[in-house]
Amino acid sequence: METPDARTSRWRRLLPRNRGRWAAGLAALAVLAGAGTWTAAAAGDRGPAVHRQDRMMRVDGVSLDTSYFTTGGTERRPAVLIGHGFGGSKDDVRAQAEQLAATGYAVLTWSARGFGKSGGEISLNAPDREVEDVSRLIDWLADRPEVELDAGGDPRVGVTGASYGGAVSLLAAGYDRRVDAIAPQITYWNLADALFPDGVFKKLWAGIFVTTGGGCQKFEKRLCAMYERVAVSGKPDAAARALLTERSPSAVADRIKVPALIVQGQSDSLFPLGQADAMARAISGNGAPVAVDWIAGGHDGGDLETDRVRQRIGRWFDRYLKDDKGADTGPGFRVTRTGGIDSTDGAALTRGASSDTYPGLSSGEETIGLGRRTQTFRNPAGAGPPAVSAVPGIGGGLSRLSSLGVGLSLDFPGQYARYDSAPLDTSLRVTGSPAVRVSVDAERGDAVLFGKVYDVSPDGKQQVLPSQLVAPIRIPPSRQGRAVRLTLPAIDHRFDAGHRLRLVLSATDLGYASPAEPTKYTVTPAGPLTVPTAPALKTAAAPLPRWTWGLPAAAAVIAAALLLTARRRTATPAPDPALADVPLQITGLSKKYAKSADRYAVKELSFRVEKGQVLGLLGPNGAGKTTTLRMLMGLLTPDGGEIRVFGQAIRPGAPVLSRVGSFVEGAGFLPHLSGRANLELYWQATGRPAEDAYIEEALEIAGLGDASPSSRLSSSRGDPIARAVRTYSQGMRQRLAIAQAMLGMPDLLILDEPTNGLDPPQIRQMRDVMIRYAAGGRTVIVSSHLLSEVEQSCTHLVVMDRGRLVQAGPVAEITGSGDMLLVTSARDVADPLVEKIAALPGIGSAVRTDDGRGLLVRLDGATSPELIAELVRLDVPLTGVGPHRRLEDAFLTLISGGSA
Repeated sequence: METPDARTSRWRRLLPRNRGRWAAGLAALAVLAGAGTWTAAAAGDRGPAVHRQDRMMRVDGVSLDTSYFTTGGTERRPAVLIGHGFGGSKDDVRAQAEQLAATGYAVLTWSARGFGKSGGEISLNAPDREVEDVSRLIDWLADRPEVELDAGGDPRVGVTGASYGGAVSLLAAGYDRRVDAIAPQITYWNLADALFPDGVFKKLWAGIFVTTGGGCQKFEKRLCAMYERVAVSGKPDAAARALLTERSPSAVADRIKVPALIVQGQSDSLFPLGQADAMARAISGNGAPVAVDWIAGGHDGGDLETDRVRQRIGRWFDRYLKDDKGADTGPGFRVTRTGGIDSTDGAALTRGASSDTYPGLSSGEETIGLGRRTQTFRNPAGAGPPAVSAVPGIGGGLSRLSSLGVGLSLDFPGQYARYDSAPLDTSLRVTGSPAVRVSVDAERGDAVLFGKVYDVSPDGKQQVLPSQLVAPIRIPPSRQGRAVRLTLPAIDHRFDAGHRLRLVLSATDLGYASPAEPTKYTVTPAGPLTVPTAPALKTAAAPLPRWTWGLPAAAAVIAAALLLTARRRTATPAPDPALADVPLQITGLSKKYAKSADRYAVKELSFRVEKGQVLGLLGPNGAGKTTTLRMLMGLLTPDGGEIRVFGQAIRPGAPVLSRVGSFVEGAGFLPHLSGRANLELYWQATGRPAEDAYIEEALEIAGLGDASPSSRLSSSRGDPIARAVRTYSQGMRQRLAIAQAMLGMPDLLILDEPTNGLDPPQIRQMRDVMIRYAAGGRTVIVSSHLLSEVEQSCTHLVVMDRGRLVQAGPVAEITGSGDMLLVTSARDVADPLVEKIAALPGIGSAVRTDDGRGLLVRLDGATSPELIAELVRLDVPLTGVGPHRRLEDAFLTLISGGSA
């Protein structure tokens, strides 16, 4: 049996099979711009400076725009190629390239044919075009003196990329034997299966695909003709399937024999998890190491877990390119199951489940009875109005809402069959692809159905479609009247005890093409619903926050700071009596970045906060919010301007800071002590009298007192504030941190991301905490990423961008009013159509957006599903329908300078 070391040696092949052809074409790699352009990219204090060399290369007469990243020097190092997503360019992957280069790789990025500044036509990763380009880039790397070689002309090289770039990494491994490791992300194994699943045309995604590429004219003529032919007929033909299949990684499945880290998205109706399953089975079947990682996001949006995934890819390449046998490449399979926000850096908090090996999509199958009742329903003329599940452009939002128990799918009466299970006795975690056998008859022609499994609440009033995914199936007359197997989309979803599973077979779906002719379908289940449970998966325990373990050292630092600042004598400006009742006034505040003479984190910031206000501090990452709050609390010294709290200038240790309570970047608690003991210890460290702590009042407002709902719910387990903090839920720890900030009942309370990591009920409780606190005449300043919560809890807003004030004022002034939806279309919306939509019942107004392909629709009695149905009836080619939240709209418009 082949040893791992022997297999590794085999993966590093000496020469490509087509080396002669590549060598003959090497002269075509002419540099158009001399030696290129070198620029230095700062890698921060944690690594060496990364240099970038931009150059245009000629490959078979086509210009390719490339960037080469290294840390300088001539020592040999492995190389990595990074491809970009469809519609993007090399600029999209620059950050990842710099990160890998800083850790000891030579990294080459490029804009694929037809994208960015590169020339040529889009050929969807044709072997003799885009894939050949990768081989030529590998040739170029082989001639670099700093790139490690396995043999002459054979560099040690890995390839990674997302979506379009992920596919080319797989194809490069199949066509060029010099590739040593790959890490494809959210990509396809067979593009024909992705766009024509089971012979059904995925029309909405295909249209977006072509539009994102710049229109049909930007594609190779064969591809353009193929798309137009299928789009008109609504049904893929054999030639179309063959063309896309030959340009897919599956065409060279038997030749991909290198270690592969496969990252795929759960929120992805374009390239669902089944595509990753097929590539994992094929590559592992070739004897190569494979790991599979299901992330929370995908092409439909959601959290792509960028930092975690990049780190894992780096470790994967460390193991298989640097031959670092100590590198932790992670489990054979991992799936993200929970989320949240880390207040220290705004990054997503996730809990993963993992197993040593990839279980596939049918591990640990259980059966759920659905009955055998025959049902009939109709495919409407013109296949409209269609059912709604995933909608590209808003699908990520829908899938995130579905994870919170909000059902937004739409099935029209008379157009579907429905089968419910009995209520579940215990909770059920489904990980993989459910499947069912059904018998289908159609009055005429093919039957095209769309299968989905809903999670239905005990009262039957709420149904949730996990990740908004459906599975199409085309059943020709030859297969009708007998049982056929319908494999439903792969998911990772928990069905709670008391809930039901609901199988729905619909005649239509907005994202797909259905037969235009009306007909009747008759459906009978031929067996139970089979669901995989992947029993080998183990869910990781929720970790304690990082700050918990650093508390002893932090406490010592705080104590020392308190002693020093108590004795410090500084020249402080005199109080301003005119501002004695003003909680906060900031005037001309500026702070430069460390070691920078002209780059500002905050610049000339001015605003004022009055008593009783709940002020929301908003801005994108890097806007300067946290820097402002740190200066407000005396933790940073401004470079210019001043901050006055109740008329007194803020300096480190200023006495007026005793009137300020703060929760910024997490609170520290000793896990073995009770909540109350932690609060008492904290207050003792301030040196202030115990009777001034108002612990009971703080606990009551924070929802932890004897009369609070959370206390009553926990009465059977004793007083929650008396339990050790290590037993607290995330919501309990968060409320305890707010209570700590409220000790002493400060007149000004500062909260930085107070709802991070909380579930919706806990977020509502936190909203009530802020409102109750300000109701007594005190003032709250809250910084948050949750715009909807800010809109509901805040009275005033300050919007920052790039360190500057963008706008300040009451929420109503900044946001305006109205229940707005943003509707986007694949083509311009004509004036007569706008008038028709505006005149629909329950519609207050409809206004076209500046680009002509969107509408802002104000609902006045109508619901979102009703609007979608009417738009479909009016033949509007929808590409997205989503909430145009008032604050979100205003916020995005403000920070984009009015261009949003």
